[in-house]
Amino acid sequence: AFGLPATTLQGEIAAVIWTTTPWTIPANQALNAHPEFQYALVEITGPAETAGSRKFPPNLRYRWLLLAQDRVQACLAAWGLSGKIAGHCAGLKLQNIRLHHPLSRAHKGYARSGPILTAQYVNLDSGTGIVHSSPAYGIEDFLSCKSAGMADEEILTPVMGDGRYAAGLPLFGDLTIWDANSKIVAALAQAGTLMHSERITHSYMHCWRHKSPVIYRATNQWFAGMDIAPHVGGKSLRALALAGIESTAFYPQWGKARLHAMIANRPDWTLSRQRQWGVPMAFFIHKETGALHPRTAELLEAIAKRVEASGIEVWQSITAEEMLGDEAASYVKNSDTLDVWFDSGTTHETVLRGSHAQESIFPADLYLEGSDQHRGWFHSSLLTSCMINGVPPYKALLTHGFVVDGEGRKMSKSVGNVIAPQKVSDTMGADILRLWVASTDYSGELSISDTILKRVVESYRRIRNTLCFLLGNLSDFEPARDSVPAAELAEIDQYALALAADMQRQTLEDFSRYAFHPAVARLVSFCSEDLGAFYLDILKDRLYTSGRNSRARRSAQTALWQITEMMTRLMSPYLSFTANEAWQSLHQSSGLDPQATIFEEAAHNVIEMPHAADLLAKWSSLRAARAEVLKAIEIQREAGAVGSSLQATVEIRAGQAIGALLKDLGEGLKFVMITSAAHVVIDPQLAADAVSVHVSALSHPKCSRCWHLRPEVGRDPAHPQLCSRCVSNLFGEGERRAIA
Repeated sequence: AFGLPATTLQGEIAAVIWTTTPWTIPANQALNAHPEFQYALVEITGPAETAGSRKFPPNLRYRWLLLAQDRVQACLAAWGLSGKIAGHCAGLKLQNIRLHHPLSRAHKGYARSGPILTAQYVNLDSGTGIVHSSPAYGIEDFLSCKSAGMADEEILTPVMGDGRYAAGLPLFGDLTIWDANSKIVAALAQAGTLMHSERITHSYMHCWRHKSPVIYRATNQWFAGMDIAPHVGGKSLRALALAGIESTAFYPQWGKARLHAMIANRPDWTLSRQRQWGVPMAFFIHKETGALHPRTAELLEAIAKRVEASGIEVWQSITAEEMLGDEAASYVKNSDTLDVWFDSGTTHETVLRGSHAQESIFPADLYLEGSDQHRGWFHSSLLTSCMINGVPPYKALLTHGFVVDGEGRKMSKSVGNVIAPQKVSDTMGADILRLWVASTDYSGELSISDTILKRVVESYRRIRNTLCFLLGNLSDFEPARDSVPAAELAEIDQYALALAADMQRQTLEDFSRYAFHPAVARLVSFCSEDLGAFYLDILKDRLYTSGRNSRARRSAQTALWQITEMMTRLMSPYLSFTANEAWQSLHQSSGLDPQATIFEEAAHNVIEMPHAADLLAKWSSLRAARAEVLKAIEIQREAGAVGSSLQATVEIRAGQAIGALLKDLGEGLKFVMITSAAHVVIDPQLAADAVSVHVSALSHPKCSRCWHLRPEVGRDPAHPQLCSRCVSNLFGEGERRAIA
């Protein structure tokens, strides 16, 4: 490998390996070098002149050392040696060179050799650049040896399940691995193969609960092969699962890449566990060959019936003799249990095709769980269903984050930042808790705090107050008797219904992709901006001053009833109690079955407006102009020029486009602006959609009923405190309201 003549290499050559787990050295079967690193053959010339008090390696019998070239200086300095590099080569050229076991001189039981293999995980951060490999006690070691062709039965496994070496292991039999560490180091020193030892502090595997160290140990297990095709031309489990991921919808979308990467890169699935509890793998295994009994499928069915009758513990009492008869002597009862993820991962069979089989809901519309379940329930459910059905058990996967406090910290009793859901429900109501969940973007962590809950309560109050207003103004409305045909509704009522239908359409689209927080935000905005600050504000005059059975009032109520029906149904998934209460109140006069609930209802079919798009565009422009008018009135109110808006008259100078829309409102203009008088002047000098507003106070007397300031108040001797509009609404034919 180094291109040196044999006559140059006088003396023995040693590859220097390093490890933080001396207890694995008795099971050493190979060395690992990086295929691309440069390795040096170093001739040892003696102790380093600067070694000082450092102890020269005792019993050192090697003249030549094999090290990673980039680690030569550091290693020689650490060991107190001097030397020179005689040659170097790439790690790949060292492959399959065999070396004696480091304990071969300590006991003949270790008189074996192992090859140098190549592995990408070797690094130059520390050590020698050559890593000792015990395939039974390290994942990387296992994989490198398996890739080199080592058979399972060739892997040495001297460590037993209790952490002790097998009794027959030379020098260290029956010792625990921790007790053996120091004895192994001493044996290496005695054999002249110990270059250096020291105590270091480093990260090591440990049990998260008990904080005690744990080890890797290769044992025989049952696996689900990811890349085995069940028959010629068939697809492997990995191929089926990856294809299934492509047909699955993910919410949020990043979940797809995450699950795909896990399936694409995962090893075979270890199905078995060695535990005293769990679902037994009820097999009978041939004592000599390790093969399953040829009637395994039949035996499993018989055992399953026993379990159904007597419970899972019955497996403990079943004997090979009663199940196999004369064959029992050749078989042993398997003691392994199933991975718990196999249990949860097969709910598609026990639920979708078991307890709910009559509903024919396989595959499920949705599986939803926390973001940790891509490697858990989502993962195992996908694999088991692909094993059984060839397809995923779900059409879609939804992943949510975890609840944290207002500062983004995990909930912790020790920190004192835990907010108990039951306490929130008890003090604020279940709907507040549900609204918090629905209004939070679940794709990330879900923050909760008293401050956040106060904001949720404010949103809830806005929604509930809106419902109270709607229901209060529908107390005398019977839809079958009082509804006004769509074409005869006042234009602003038509607009409100077009707005409601558009809101419902967007909300249902949100629901279809499980986007709840935009739906909640839209409902709150609809209640506060579209209804509270605009439509309902304008509507009050018509509801309170028009005749009880007038077309003007019934038109408004028709729109309100449609909006209430639509709103309650849309909010029922998350404001369940409030929605059901409001819906039952809405229908209480219609002979509704007391047991009926809103949860049996689909989305409401809001009356369709033939020219909905035109209405939405027109009134969007009008609302923008109205905002300018309200702003101008507010300026005058703050200046003390007017009190309420009904004490004002406005002159609106407008560009051509918006001016035409405002003029089309006619008498409805003052109702839209909530003023006692309003006028429009089209100004060609202004931009098409621009408005300029002049506000002035009116000096007319005030109608005691509608509060409008009108010049005719006091002229009717029979009704000296009323305006002509109120007189007509009370005692005459009533006003006609085509616009607002």
